[in-house]
Amino acid sequence: MTSNQHRPKTPLSLRSNTTVGYGSMNSEQPDSDASPMQTTVISQKRSYIAVGVLCYINLLNYMDRYTIAGVLLSIQNYFGISDSTSGLLQTVFICSFMFLAPVFGYLGDRYDRKLIMIAGLIVWIVTTLGSSFVQKTHFWVLVLTRALVGTGEASYSTIAPTIIGDLFTGTKRTLMISFFYIFIPVGSGLGYILGATIANATGDWRWALRVNPVLGGLGLLLLVFLIPNPPRGASDNQSGATMESTSYTEDVKYLLKNRSFVWSSLGVTAMAFVTGALAFWTPTFLSRAQVMQGLSPPCKEEPCKPLDSYIFGAITVVTGIVGVFLGTCISKKLRDRVPNADPLICAVGMLSSSPCFFIAIILAGTSIPATYTFIAIGETLLSLNWAILADILLYVVVPTRRATAEALQIMVCHLLGDAGSPYLIGVISDALNKYSPKSYSWDFRRLEYSILLCPFIGVLGGLFFLITSLYIKEDRKAAELLASGQAPEPPETSTVSVTF
Repeated sequence: MTSNQHRPKTPLSLRSNTTVGYGSMNSEQPDSDASPMQTTVISQKRSYIAVGVLCYINLLNYMDRYTIAGVLLSIQNYFGISDSTSGLLQTVFICSFMFLAPVFGYLGDRYDRKLIMIAGLIVWIVTTLGSSFVQKTHFWVLVLTRALVGTGEASYSTIAPTIIGDLFTGTKRTLMISFFYIFIPVGSGLGYILGATIANATGDWRWALRVNPVLGGLGLLLLVFLIPNPPRGASDNQSGATMESTSYTEDVKYLLKNRSFVWSSLGVTAMAFVTGALAFWTPTFLSRAQVMQGLSPPCKEEPCKPLDSYIFGAITVVTGIVGVFLGTCISKKLRDRVPNADPLICAVGMLSSSPCFFIAIILAGTSIPATYTFIAIGETLLSLNWAILADILLYVVVPTRRATAEALQIMVCHLLGDAGSPYLIGVISDALNKYSPKSYSWDFRRLEYSILLCPFIGVLGGLFFLITSLYIKEDRKAAELLASGQAPEPPETSTVSVTF
């Protein structure tokens, strides 16, 4: 943290000529020879259809991400791998996802966003399908293909929200973003259910990885024919100003000086750590709890029948829908009266869900129904944040830097969040293995002690969102002025900015 006498000047500027940099504002009307892509007005009907298609593809992304978790017991038995090695499957996927996100963020702010998404979706379909043909002696191939799957998701996740942001504004944008992000928990829950169902029906967990690519083929066709490519900042700019590019270095400097973006990204990082670890390990954790209590027999050969994948998946779907809906409604009611309502809602979601998860983990060894109850409450509270977080990024960052902002936030939240949390939980669990003779009871306990890390990280995330609430009003106003072609006036008093 450094204190500056004057707020740093933003790289965006107002110019009257046509030779302006990217992200700068040009108050003149576009030239008569502007491309159709820059001047075509997109109808409201087509915009709604586009959101529907983007939601469908987002659903498939998260279904695929958690299909592995739904059949994890079968994968462990098939390959004979430990907890830490199992967590590596999710970690390599997230690592490729986060390292490639800045690349696609850079491309998404400068080149044809639709073509980038099409290319990424093709890579996702091919690699996901290829991962289903891995043989027992080639576990490393499964690890490699799961890493490559992240390529497709990185291209889509960084760009899709920015297209929605350019199709809608105000409360409509909030609503459309809510629809888009509601498919994160819905897709995650369906991934558990679909994976377990197909594995049990076919007797082979690999078939669970073959359904999403087929559905992805339909998504590819819809993306090609139904998704428009709106001008960047089309919904924000009502003054006739046009926005062009600056260098990537200037973009990053602008984002690092945006305090709301920095602190909310740290909050998202803590949230990603918690959701990544719990989403990957909860079905296996609860299955071990039931084995320890004698409620179900241990799985000795695949396909395992993880009833907990069905239950946890259903809970994730329902609580995700309820949580996102409640978060959106609360935000809409409070935003006009309380300027910093959004980060405060996120803080409440994080700080109140953490005790629920802590109690659920503690009760797992004695009462499965009580555990599911507290998991449901915790997931509902955590889901308040999904759509709000995306909306915060869209209104505190100028339109021409949103893909870069999405990419950097994805990289940071995965690098310090869910890229390592599933693997870290597995490593801690394996490390505790030496402190007691191998038994079903200790298999449960060592995983229990490992997962207890998550609620404490959740509290830290809540604190980050509270800090975001201190700066959100000023940063939002600055972004609105820039997008409308006006330069914000620097504050007369000294301000505090975040630097790295």
